[in-house]
Amino acid sequence: MSKRIFLILDSIRSRENVGSIFRTADAFGISRIYLCGITPTPPHDKIFKTALGAEKNVPWEYHKQAWRLADKLVADGISLIALEQDFNSKNLSDYKPSTKKPLALIVGNEVGGVSKSLLARVDKIIEIPMRGQKESLNVAVATGIALYSFMQK
Repeated sequence: MSKRIFLILDSIRSRENVGSIFRTADAFGISRIYLCGITPTPPHDKIFKTALGAEKNVPWEYHKQAWRLADKLVADGISLIALEQDFNSKNLSDYKPSTKKPLALIVGNEVGGVSKSLLARVDKIIEIPMRGQKESLNVAVATGIALYSFMQK
């Protein structure tokens, strides 16, 4: 991927989801994953099971407070994009990432989503339209869909 893209995992609970996101991040050439809040970190057997070694290929850092990280990334010129269902969200298919600066995609907790403190700091909120009965997708699946969409644009 020619554009620098980062991932921020905001209090993801499931180690399997974290491992799956590592594997997806490796596939898309993500620059770095930031594991924040209660998000589990390697090494852990359940992360290894789904990451299949990708946790060794994708640089990562842990940050206790995601909002502090967000402020630092913004100061470094990185655009923050949240993947979240929100009154202010735009359809993922209508979103075109800027080619002028790097971006960080924020994905949130499996139950509570992206924290309000992070949503207050983002440049855009995007969502994947849901056409079925369920209101949301698994966070690892949604991350993959969003990254694939970014690659197409």
